[in-house]
Amino acid sequence: MATPPRLKAHWFKPEQARNPAQTGSAIAFIAWRVGSHVIKRLREAGFDIDAGPAYFGVLRELLVFLLAGADRIAYARLGGEGRTPFTRALVLRAAEILDENESDLLGALQDGASYAERFVEQFNLLSGHYAEFGWSEAEGPDFAFVRYLGHRLEPLLPEKDRRWVLDQVMAVEVPEAVSMLQRSMDGVFSSEPRRARRESMSGE
Repeated sequence: MATPPRLKAHWFKPEQARNPAQTGSAIAFIAWRVGSHVIKRLREAGFDIDAGPAYFGVLRELLVFLLAGADRIAYARLGGEGRTPFTRALVLRAAEILDENESDLLGALQDGASYAERFVEQFNLLSGHYAEFGWSEAEGPDFAFVRYLGHRLEPLLPEKDRRWVLDQVMAVEVPEAVSMLQRSMDGVFSSEPRRARRESMSGE
């Protein structure tokens, strides 16, 4: 079983003010790490997700799901005024990371568009769908929220895997991914200073 990645979710200088856009940019990288971890776990569970377009197709769906969840959490903590710059930075930074990785591995798109632009369009479309479902800080996404992700993933997988992915996502992958996202956002939003590292004693 894949070991969850260690996510740095605290600011190194907690005394410095951070605005919603800075926070959103930080969460985008965390969501990327979480999404990549989910794919690793799916592969270990026997799902065939080949490196290349199939990998990024699944990753985009996972990112949209995680960013939609992060947007809900941010709204609960920042209100409507802070949510807008947070989510804008969140999505644009995730799109930028995606573009860098897809361009390196798959090359440029033939139509001259960018992977970042395509991801933003995908998020704008699907976030409206996810808006119809529930997500609370206490319980995370509701059944419909997670089921929609499973249905989005089905056509991206080989025929042999499609009937199993919904159960795998709902029962195994999403609970861990959401827990990682929520813990990381707790850390990023925390105003408490990090515990100072114990300095090594000479001779130890």
